[in-house]
Amino acid sequence: MRQLTRHLYFWVLLAIVVGGAIGYVSPETGVKLKPLGDGFIALVKMLIAPIIFCTVVLGIAGAGSMKKVGRVGGKALLYFEVVSTLALIIGLIVANVVRPGAPFHADPAELDATAVANYAKVGASQSTVDFVLHIIPRTFFDAFTGSGDLLQVLFVAVLFGYAMTHLGSEGSIVHQVIKTSSHVFFRMMNALMKLAPLGAGGAMAFTIGQYGVEALRPLGLLMGSFYLTCLLFVLVVLGSIAMLTGFNIIKFILYIREELLTVLGTSSSESALVPLMQKLERLGCSQSVVGLVVPSGYSFNLDGTNIYLTMASLFVAQALEIDLTLRQQLTILGVAMLTSKGASGVTGAGFITLAATLAVVPTIPVAGLALILGVDRFMSEARSLTNFVGNGVAAIVVSRWENELDLDVLRRELNGEIAPS
Repeated sequence: MRQLTRHLYFWVLLAIVVGGAIGYVSPETGVKLKPLGDGFIALVKMLIAPIIFCTVVLGIAGAGSMKKVGRVGGKALLYFEVVSTLALIIGLIVANVVRPGAPFHADPAELDATAVANYAKVGASQSTVDFVLHIIPRTFFDAFTGSGDLLQVLFVAVLFGYAMTHLGSEGSIVHQVIKTSSHVFFRMMNALMKLAPLGAGGAMAFTIGQYGVEALRPLGLLMGSFYLTCLLFVLVVLGSIAMLTGFNIIKFILYIREELLTVLGTSSSESALVPLMQKLERLGCSQSVVGLVVPSGYSFNLDGTNIYLTMASLFVAQALEIDLTLRQQLTILGVAMLTSKGASGVTGAGFITLAATLAVVPTIPVAGLALILGVDRFMSEARSLTNFVGNGVAAIVVSRWENELDLDVLRRELNGEIAPS
């Protein structure tokens, strides 16, 4: 027992259980614990931008040429697009087979449009051009002090790394400063992760206290089918990709169990982004590949969000007794392929992206989102977990694709073997 209590994942799991119990027994107390979860996520996000910047700059410096950086980025985007499309298609198929919205028979006139008005407004304001232009920060430092968009940080880091590699020996001092700064930021992050049990417990207490377990019953079929679809996607689709790459998906999930529990408790995949990058490097992935693939994957490789988009869209249509043709369903899939690129690992982004998807598909009224607003928070856990595992697998795949994956190290780490001295 003493050996078990030394592991962080034990305390995170215990905190989630205790937090859930507090939220169930005393909802008012659970709601008051919300600052614990919000504070932990804020602390983690405070360090994400500088860590990503240092990691990417050092990775580009280690790569030695922008040609390699472009090659890694191109392979990553190709992988993201293929797997994301698979996730959208799987969500579409499951929603057609299970038909979770069919028993509802909801009346469009009785929907509370005001409940989703803010989400619809934000979703409708998003466009592909706006998304691309948003990648460019107004100033260099705005990438770190503005909206916290990881793509802005990645963009600035790539430019900085490119310039530094062309300075030659003159850039060695800057390189050393960034390397030392990286060690400091990582040490700070490791210290903050010890607060993960408090953050996860507080967030879970708030979720159960605010929404209540009874909110799950009316939409149990949707939630059950969504969770099952995410699980099958991870085990079958990502499992097959992992097997072809040379590792076992179950062993990988067990290897990152501490990070997964943190994501489960906070409903935010960003809360464990940095520890994931550290573990991927420990698995034998190169720093440059991890630094490029993981941050970009948080906007371009959201497998759980993609499954949610197509399943939730069809659920609303089925609940409102709207029969969609194959062409209309494919339109939803095509629109979701674009709108999903603007989502991030932050709680609530999936619902906003869903609103953006329905906003350009007039067949389904956006007000129909009110049907699933109550359980969206509970489904965000599955979205975040699936996104998180998907980005970890993507980094390993691209590293193998680049011949920058040490398979011996990967095997030893996942099997828990001690490295030979």
